[in-house]
Amino acid sequence: MSRTWSARNRPPAASTALLALLLVAVLPGAAGCRETDEEPVRIRIATGSPTAVYHAFGRSLAAILNRELPNVEASVVVTAASAENVRLVGSGAAELGFTQADVLPPAGATDPAVVAVARVYDDLLHLVTTAGGPVRTVADLAGRRVSVGAPGSGTEITATRLLDAARLDEKRAHREHLGLDDSVAALREGRVDAFFFSGGLPVRAVEELARDLPVRIVDLGDWTEPLRERNPEVYVSRDIPRSVYGVDPVTTVANPNFLVVRADLPETLIREVTRLLMERRAELGAAHPAAGRMSPRSAIATAPLPLHPGAAAWYRAAKP
Repeated sequence: MSRTWSARNRPPAASTALLALLLVAVLPGAAGCRETDEEPVRIRIATGSPTAVYHAFGRSLAAILNRELPNVEASVVVTAASAENVRLVGSGAAELGFTQADVLPPAGATDPAVVAVARVYDDLLHLVTTAGGPVRTVADLAGRRVSVGAPGSGTEITATRLLDAARLDEKRAHREHLGLDDSVAALREGRVDAFFFSGGLPVRAVEELARDLPVRIVDLGDWTEPLRERNPEVYVSRDIPRSVYGVDPVTTVANPNFLVVRADLPETLIREVTRLLMERRAELGAAHPAAGRMSPRSAIATAPLPLHPGAAAWYRAAKP
């Protein structure tokens, strides 16, 4: 028997036992099925590379949902990240997903099937190369090989926009379209001269690379304004301090990350997801520091996406 969630709200502090009773009460035919195996409510979370932040965040969130919501079966889906995640959520192939803000179309042109649960943290664009190599600025990528991220990733979109702003087209800088793990391997083996990756601090794959190999992270601070001219209100400058990777500190381009959801999912379910997302921040932060930087006050800044009604209801009750 297929399972859906009631659209009713309940007080955020109510017990999961009460939620289970509500489910039994409102689901058609539930009373007659109580002695049989019930089909769980599936929540597929579209993430990204197994060594990147989306995946660590998603796995922790899935564990929390499985533990604390009755009759829920949450799982993570490994993807190319942002753009693919938005497509999967919009098509119904995933219920939740993570995305960078710059992947989304401007306000008024967004897919009505995709709405937001929260703004979760900021992604910082990394341009990683070997410490002794010739790439010290974006201009040094001319005539060289650079990975711009996997097709369908937020990294690919941001890196491509930056290279276009720098007037480094395909003829001037050879672009490889590799995911994070393949980019790291290609740099180690000398198959690329540098790679881009956009992620929350720290990116585990970059952290591990920096422990094994002398690396340089290229300063991208001068490119925030050129990118903002073409994409207003998305990009900001953020610092990567020495303490993160043990290399020289730099300033880089950052943009917000959202947890998005299918618009047609019931309000009660998404209110519960939002509650756990906010109330279990310490546990999520243990999975990855970026996940612990959320707050109800910052989470509601999801333009150009509207909040799902269930998420909006929780934030109104929480009064951030």
